[in-house]
Amino acid sequence: MTTPLDPDMFDPLCPSSAMPIQIGDKWTGMVVLCLEGGPRRFSELKAPLRGITPKVLTQTLRAMERDGLVTRTAYDENPPRVEYELTPLGRSLLTLVAAARAWSRDHLPALLQDREAHDAAPVRRLLV
Repeated sequence: MTTPLDPDMFDPLCPSSAMPIQIGDKWTGMVVLCLEGGPRRFSELKAPLRGITPKVLTQTLRAMERDGLVTRTAYDENPPRVEYELTPLGRSLLTLVAAARAWSRDHLPALLQDREAHDAAPVRRLLV
């Protein structure tokens, strides 16, 4: 039995787009974390992934299934039930995601400060 997902597991002040290390796309790393505790239904994944649309979550899960990161199991029930679960290959990403999160905890403030300074600087034109 899996434990409920914490709807606040992702800090809204630290968007994944700010992370310089991404797995596949903006959402894949976060889906990997959501599935760390075991199989989840679509609605159970959507709750902690604030800001993701159903279409993008579907696309992300399909891409992850295609890459062998998750399995999709459909149960012949009424109403139909579908669960997603990390494969061993998908689980191997947990170490990478943990390392990226640790790096971000240590370095994200400096990275964001440098980005802001760069974006505020006058535009530099390249001579071609």
